[in-house]
Amino acid sequence: MTFADRKAAGKLLAARLAHLRGQSSVVLGLPRGGVPVGYEVACVLAAPLDVIVVRKLGVPFQPELGMGAVGEDGVQIINQDVVRAAGVSAADLAAVEAREQAEVRRRAARYRDGRARVPLHDNLAVIVDDGIATGSTALAACRIARMLGASSVTIAVPVAPPGWQDRFAAEADEMISLAKPEPFLAIGQFYADFSATSDEEVIACLARAAARGLERPEGQAAADDAGRRHPGPPNE
Repeated sequence: MTFADRKAAGKLLAARLAHLRGQSSVVLGLPRGGVPVGYEVACVLAAPLDVIVVRKLGVPFQPELGMGAVGEDGVQIINQDVVRAAGVSAADLAAVEAREQAEVRRRAARYRDGRARVPLHDNLAVIVDDGIATGSTALAACRIARMLGASSVTIAVPVAPPGWQDRFAAEADEMISLAKPEPFLAIGQFYADFSATSDEEVIACLARAAARGLERPEGQAAADDAGRRHPGPPNE
């Protein structure tokens, strides 16, 4: 299965997630590539779109090799097998963590562009990426969503390797991928256009979602509207 681009993949993924429409959910795109996919999902679910910022921890002498991930609120996942095999010292690991945590904070502020984080408390978190390879960043995102009070977590991607759900069984309540091809070498092999997503594209997607009125979960919006129509007694 090959997707034309992230927008096309998002539309197909959104159709697969249509059963979640009407629930109090928040769509969380993993920057950068997961955000345009998540935008299409948020439109179909009539749900707010936010980012959940996670950074891979790359082995110092081989940055493409992930030894874990870090995310907002200090969440971290360390793959000790990779750390040991690569001979990464505690000091080198700490240095990579500090650098990537700073980047997490910078990106979160830049992407939201002054908007507050969409509350996850008692809402369904729908975590979306353009695909899963090792899964470290998506696992960190699931844990962040739990820490922020999500009532349940769904991880949804257009493509992932066979057996990927096994790694997520303890972190997500629902795991969805449109394709699990074999052999699986890289996410990009399943996209005709896998051009890098820029920060500006991420910011634009989030701004368009807010402009469409997707900044609040449906249940929360209904409750707020009811409160305006039938205000309770003033606080004493």
